[in-house]
Amino acid sequence: MRDYIEMSRSIAGKKAIVTGAASGMGRATAHLLAREGADVAVTDLDQAACEKIVSEIEAAGFKTARAYAMDMSDNAAIAATAKTIIADLGGLDIVINNAGMALPSPIDGDDYPAHWEKSLAVMLEGPQVLIRATLAALRASDTPRIVNIASTEGLGGSAGNSPYTAAKHGIIGLTKGLAIELGKQGITVNAVCPGPIHTGITEAIPDEHKATFAHRRTALRRYGEPEEVAHITLSLCLPAASYITGVAIPVDGGMRARNN
Repeated sequence: MRDYIEMSRSIAGKKAIVTGAASGMGRATAHLLAREGADVAVTDLDQAACEKIVSEIEAAGFKTARAYAMDMSDNAAIAATAKTIIADLGGLDIVINNAGMALPSPIDGDDYPAHWEKSLAVMLEGPQVLIRATLAALRASDTPRIVNIASTEGLGGSAGNSPYTAAKHGIIGLTKGLAIELGKQGITVNAVCPGPIHTGITEAIPDEHKATFAHRRTALRRYGEPEEVAHITLSLCLPAASYITGVAIPVDGGMRARNN
């Protein structure tokens, strides 16, 4: 019988990019990765907002985060910023594509074309541009990880939200395709599919509506917290998560397990 194989559950010293890290799940993920010892590039649209998150992380006693403004709808800016981050960090091990927004619109709405274009730019095209820009650095890592934050909307759909739904279905497809393509290089590519979570996207929903939805639709009968999603993301980034790739993991309080 062979000996037990020790596998690391530490990301200390790993180098990570988190997009959309100024709020919600991105903020929670940046905090968590820094607390676990990773060097974290905190990226979002606004430099000051990113610096605020870095200040929060440093105030908690962790000095391994840096702020970078990056617009995930600007392909040239993504590539340039990624190059700067890799140089500053001295390499890269983890890419977390988290940036997103909700732009609801009916298919015949006047703003639908603009919402469609922006949604796919930020939540589908931008992630593939970032992956392409970081691929050489990931290939040089001994534990390369890509995690794309999708949504349960990428596993189903809802009315009046098809730009977001299409983008999230697309990022799951990209995840699966790249998992196959990059697997032989040891790069794992996975997706996390949050359900109802307390984030900036959902904060405008009245509390009573959230409570009703959660009671009817989720097994746990509550909305989730951003940190609960962040911990699943972290799990997929561990060195020990070396045989998990091409999956889309729901973090939805049991929403998809229910029949009604």
